[in-house]
Amino acid sequence: MEVLAFAKINLTLEVLGRRPDGYHEVRTVLQTIDLADHLEVQPAASLQVECDDPALAGEANLVWRAATSLAASQGIRPQARIRIHKAIPVGMGLGGGSSDAAAALAALNRLWKLDLPTPELALVAAGLGSDVPFFLQGGTALAQGRGELVSPLSALPSLPLLLVCPSETMPGKTAQLYSRLTPSHYTGGGATARLVQALERGEPPEGLLHNVFEAVAFRVFPGLEALRQRLQGIAAAAPRLSGAGPALFCLPATQEEYLRAARGLPPEVARAYLVHTVAASPVVV
Repeated sequence: MEVLAFAKINLTLEVLGRRPDGYHEVRTVLQTIDLADHLEVQPAASLQVECDDPALAGEANLVWRAATSLAASQGIRPQARIRIHKAIPVGMGLGGGSSDAAAALAALNRLWKLDLPTPELALVAAGLGSDVPFFLQGGTALAQGRGELVSPLSALPSLPLLLVCPSETMPGKTAQLYSRLTPSHYTGGGATARLVQALERGEPPEGLLHNVFEAVAFRVFPGLEALRQRLQGIAAAAPRLSGAGPALFCLPATQEEYLRAARGLPPEVARAYLVHTVAASPVVV
């Protein structure tokens, strides 16, 4: 069995405040894009998680936790060989690890003949990470709470966007960026509500994008402000941050803008992609 695990961008991302459990209360509109990892899932006598990036193999991968958590929830042994072919850059705010975990849950639900409905899989997913429940359905969705409360929204049409990933990220970057937020950065969710209303009316998202981490990310990631300025000279749409970054995207974009970015950005600085929004994930191929 083969499964595509799509990346995501955040069309909005607001932090409302800090919760009693130590997490932050968020409102975010998430959108899957057609940049995807490829998972091969086969029967096996034991659990094996392999990856073409050796640093992400075995128990170090969230897919391992997904498999063991799903098996434990059903009182069975985790028996499968899962091979991950990475295409989503790691540590960029694109949700690759969470998407891989969701794809593994969906595939193992079929392989092990569990026939669990999505709400039951989502309970397992919520224990793995805030973004994992979203990736069980993908498309366009509103996420609330710490990100695990997911409500589908009217799907965007397929829209082209320019995605630019810096060559480097930094360890623990999400925690670092959250630590830079102060109560002055907290909002009431109004930006997200306005985008949700526009989407429900079938209106394009341009002009309504918002990410709270843009207030701090360009001071935290070395070279990110310079990269943003370079993109402003290439694309008509303003560069926006995805998640806690450092990936930037311009929505919408053209083939010509992508080519200018791909030719103008040295590989040691960043890599450019021309991708499109997609309506669902994960997809069994």
